[in-house]
Amino acid sequence: MNQKKYGVLSLPVIVAALGYFVDIYDLLLFTIVKKPSMLGVGATDATILADSTRVINWQMVGLLLGGILWGVLGDKKGRLSVLFGSIILYSLANFVTGFVQTVDQYAMCRFFAGVGLAGELGAGITLVSELLPKNKRGIGTSMVAGIGLSGAVVAYFTYQLTKDWRLCYEIGGGLGILLLFLRISVAESGMFKEVKEKNVSRGNFFMLINNRKRFTKYILAILIGLPTWYVIGILVNQSDRFGKAMFGSTTIDSGRSIMFAYAAIAIGDMFVGLVSQYFKSRKKALLLYYCLCIVALILFFSSYNSSDQSMYMICAFLGFSTGFWAIFITMGAEQFGTNLRATAATTIPNMVRGALPLINLTRWRS
Repeated sequence: MNQKKYGVLSLPVIVAALGYFVDIYDLLLFTIVKKPSMLGVGATDATILADSTRVINWQMVGLLLGGILWGVLGDKKGRLSVLFGSIILYSLANFVTGFVQTVDQYAMCRFFAGVGLAGELGAGITLVSELLPKNKRGIGTSMVAGIGLSGAVVAYFTYQLTKDWRLCYEIGGGLGILLLFLRISVAESGMFKEVKEKNVSRGNFFMLINNRKRFTKYILAILIGLPTWYVIGILVNQSDRFGKAMFGSTTIDSGRSIMFAYAAIAIGDMFVGLVSQYFKSRKKALLLYYCLCIVALILFFSSYNSSDQSMYMICAFLGFSTGFWAIFITMGAEQFGTNLRATAATTIPNMVRGALPLINLTRWRS
């Protein structure tokens, strides 16, 4: 079968980038509007930490379960089927979130939003990696991540402009519906069409864990991305609490920390594709970013981190150093055949995101 050739600025890449943009906008919005939204659904200053942790944990559990669901469906039914289904689910969940009145309702809506959001990135990256030629794949997926990660920045400024957390969620739902119409014009992957005609098992999640070699590759792929959600989910998300404990600040805005971190992640994700092309090795590019991350972590816990300004700068540095998200997912997807590629590409990043509740169990406490 002759497959149409696509470039890095082709419609599928642009639509995948916009899809990830909406994904990140919705995923990080809770962190940005955490305090006003929790107070708005009945939490108090005394319970806000426990209640907000419960809400974010339910969102991440949704991502974990959704990653398996959409990954399997992506290999069984097609990448586009997953994209349509996931967009509808998280758009509705985000819109309904704008009307919640209790912490339990909030947690339930974020759970279903998490399930929906889990399908967006993996299916998009899988589709792009299968449509682009190998020599353009790294740059294409980095562009998807770079544009997509700026969704956190837009979420921050949307709240700063509106000061209405409920409206921010409703805007997120509206963006998802607009994205759905754009998806209609994107073609299915030719590789998936070819493997669909063959008599092979597709989307069998257990094939990732019932073979020692595949399971080892799968676990290692997950571990590659694990530092990113320690950095974002713990250090940046709780930067206000770290600042208070480390140098007595009561004015750090964790939403602003997220904005700086994700602006830097977007830049880092764009650069990592170029760095891997320069080294002709994604492993060397990852090694460089890990070294930068180690330096940023040392700075975070050092005496240099002694003011609001230094905290924001270090959060940006941490963000840049973890800007290898798209490369990490692409590497994971390429470890497996087309019959398991969407399952791997969708579950691997969501296993990383879904690990946040476990990391929260060992989080620093004041």
